[in-house]
Amino acid sequence: MITKLNTLRSNTGSRRKKLRKGRGIAAGQGASCGFGMRGQKSRSGRPTRPGFEGGQMPLYRRVPKLKHFEIINQKKYSIVNLSKLNDFKNNETVNIDSLVKKGLLFKPKYPLKILGNGDLNVKLKVQANAFTKVAKEKIEVAGGTCEIINIK
Repeated sequence: MITKLNTLRSNTGSRRKKLRKGRGIAAGQGASCGFGMRGQKSRSGRPTRPGFEGGQMPLYRRVPKLKHFEIINQKKYSIVNLSKLNDFKNNETVNIDSLVKKGLLFKPKYPLKILGNGDLNVKLKVQANAFTKVAKEKIEVAGGTCEIINIK
């Protein structure tokens, strides 16, 4: 049998009939509609807002909002210190590929960031996604250049 759009129906048992509350005792959910006789949870305008604990200081205000909480949407970088860049020769280009070839980075899962720890004795053209302020200054003092590559 070919079904047409005007004859489509949902499968039997896939949809339940809506309970008609407050329609008399015989209906099964009459009068108080299953909310009991008294109390805040039986009144109109219920329920209270999420997180409300009856006037007690709620949990979301009791928990400290200080250290040791994870940063949401934190940027992750593959990091290399300036002291490791002394392995390169003068006027050489430093990027993720050259660092992997030299063995200074193994599996570059994240974008590259250069940190300013140590001294740089070589003039280099450094291509990275981010630099610290100190690293950028030290590279330029050594006569090199810093090129920021945008993340794709």
